[in-house]
Amino acid sequence: MAKIAKPLDYRTIHEIFTRFRDAEEHPKGELNHVNAYTLVVAVALSAQATDAGVNKATEALFKVADTPQKMLDLGEEGLTDYIKTIGLFRQKAKNVMKLSQILVDEYGGEVPSSRAALQSLPGVGRKTANVVLNMWWRHPAQAVDTHIFRVGNRTRIAPGKDVDAVERQIEDNVPAEFQLHAHHWLILHGRYICVARKPKCGACLIRDLCPYEDKTVA
Repeated sequence: MAKIAKPLDYRTIHEIFTRFRDAEEHPKGELNHVNAYTLVVAVALSAQATDAGVNKATEALFKVADTPQKMLDLGEEGLTDYIKTIGLFRQKAKNVMKLSQILVDEYGGEVPSSRAALQSLPGVGRKTANVVLNMWWRHPAQAVDTHIFRVGNRTRIAPGKDVDAVERQIEDNVPAEFQLHAHHWLILHGRYICVARKPKCGACLIRDLCPYEDKTVA
């Protein structure tokens, strides 16, 4: 197993996030939603799918089903018609119906604000729970996806062998003043600049602080 590198020093990490903040003070997630429930559904649907693809499907869906009860009234087959362009749509439809029923039966139709309660819902893992906690309740939760995992290790902001380790490193290494938006800054950086195959190092605002050895010239 490859040895995990040590994280950058505090001063460098602080400068990195200062630059992120100066470039975009209030970064936002790209999944469309109108309330906590539609955010849960959107994030659950986004597993192994693009945000753009999910947004295209949910634009019409959320006009008719923006609460757990309305989703139940729509029914599984009705839901499937809206999300059939999304990967794994049949299993996702089943999960959405199950979690909607639980929200109605156990939470009065409201989305709970605890990670444990969120993770107990079908199709909702730790990453989904953290996204909801961060975006809706503004908790400094770090939802580590493939983009954040890549950026965390390449830059050594948060090196780790798996997503849980990277999440802990972000919590430990990123200064408190940046914790709320850290997840969004990192995911957007990974999605548009520090991409997987050929990172756009020439356009990177932290290029001089990044220890990644295989930087691109352009």
